[in-house]
Amino acid sequence: MTKLTYKDTLRASYLGYVTQAIVNNFAPLLFLIFQEQFGIPLEQITLLITLNFLVQLVVDMLAAKYVDRIGNKVSVVAAQVLAGIGLAGLALFPALFTNAFHGLLLAVVIYGMGGGLLEVLLSPIVEAVPTENKAGNMSILHSFYCWGTMFVIIVSTLFLFFFGQDTWPILAIIWAIFAFGNGIYYYFVPINVLVEEEERLPLASLLTFKSFWLFCLLMFAAGASEQAVMQWASAFVESGLGISKTLGDLLGPTMFALFMGIARLLYAKYSQKIDIVQAIFWSSLLCVFAYLTIAFAPHPTIALIGCALTGFSVGILWPGVFSMAAVPFRHAGTAIFAILALAGDVGAATGPTIVGFVASQFNNQLEYGFLVATILPLSLVLLSGLYQKCRKTT
Repeated sequence: MTKLTYKDTLRASYLGYVTQAIVNNFAPLLFLIFQEQFGIPLEQITLLITLNFLVQLVVDMLAAKYVDRIGNKVSVVAAQVLAGIGLAGLALFPALFTNAFHGLLLAVVIYGMGGGLLEVLLSPIVEAVPTENKAGNMSILHSFYCWGTMFVIIVSTLFLFFFGQDTWPILAIIWAIFAFGNGIYYYFVPINVLVEEEERLPLASLLTFKSFWLFCLLMFAAGASEQAVMQWASAFVESGLGISKTLGDLLGPTMFALFMGIARLLYAKYSQKIDIVQAIFWSSLLCVFAYLTIAFAPHPTIALIGCALTGFSVGILWPGVFSMAAVPFRHAGTAIFAILALAGDVGAATGPTIVGFVASQFNNQLEYGFLVATILPLSLVLLSGLYQKCRKTT
């Protein structure tokens, strides 16, 4: 067998984010099918999304303490295997329980564990690859979550359209095979550690740095700003344009993901010429404008453009904060990435909740939710401006 190189490490990591995209976006496409086939009420089906992200949050917390001890290679291979078992479990587990919903819950818990580990591990694995353009590689890595999101939504939607909704278990197995295959790939690629055990900064020591808390707030706001629109894009497009759910899924989330991916690729290309803090500051301002465009759009088509613009504006925020924090906290190892992922996930859960809660107070008009949620990207403008000021004075 030809010896694999660090280029293969990068490729495996890129495919790892495709697995992460499958974990987060495949099951929601099947919710109506679950409701009809298994007779599961809508409120229970909604619990599947909540449970997935709760499991990932718990994994984020545990990973900060234990992943460096276990080792990145063992952990990332286990993450792919868990994702594969969980995805296959969507098709297989319901038949093992009297109540099919319990089988779906078990599958979600297992692939949620895999997804949580992938979120924590992929960034430090790429950061540890010996290359000069680390910020660019980080941006390319995170762009693959965007391409993966588009890929799973488009392929799954077309597969079910052409082969029938009853074939969804076959599709679940196909996605599981993808996850298992990348786990095998990861097993053979070289993986470095960010910092050796004897040089690693203790986890408790991180809490004493003011800049650490600033990075956490930045990541929280980044996750909230991104998902506040991403999670509501389909419903907003469907109601605003009066189109079918299938077309809404394709136009809303995929348009958002496309422009988010484009932003990450552009930054990857020009990262060595652009200051990341300045880029985050101006991207945050653009995000405020995009939110206001959605809220005050005189026509649904302009609102759709606002959704796409939001995707572009948030593109570099998550990977950008990772790259910023990786420099001063390199000796923290995987822990800094795990804690920042946790902060981002809490934000990702908070942003859509704010939009939904405010909209419910105004007769389910999402425009009002987006208007109030403008405080999220606005907080990013203030936080990144504060970081710039602190950086100049130190």
